[in-house]
Amino acid sequence: MNLNQVTLPVKDMNKACEFYLTLGFTQIVETPHYARFECPDDGATFSLSLSENEFNNGAIVYFEHEKLDEWVCALKNKGLVFEQDPKDQRHLWREAILYDPSGNKIKLYWAGENRLNPPWRVNKKSS
Repeated sequence: MNLNQVTLPVKDMNKACEFYLTLGFTQIVETPHYARFECPDDGATFSLSLSENEFNNGAIVYFEHEKLDEWVCALKNKGLVFEQDPKDQRHLWREAILYDPSGNKIKLYWAGENRLNPPWRVNKKSS
């Protein structure tokens, strides 16, 4: 089993696409109501869906980059505004926080080995 993608609702497709292109993703599908992006390193994808209705998305999307601090600095130089600069977290990840133009919360982070193997990892499976 593998996760295919996550789809985020957006209010303005053009502004949203511009934002994610600025983050460094490659757009692979473009329609007036739907867009899909590929991550540069591993082929993972995510998509955007135009929402005509108001929405309150409580999801947080994480994008990982080994050179987090440099990436955030480069994005700030391109005009993106961050709610939180890169900061070490107690769960052993370093995270920066910003919002896309539709208000979706985005965390840019680096976790290294702790992403899949934190000291508190368990290996619980259904029977």
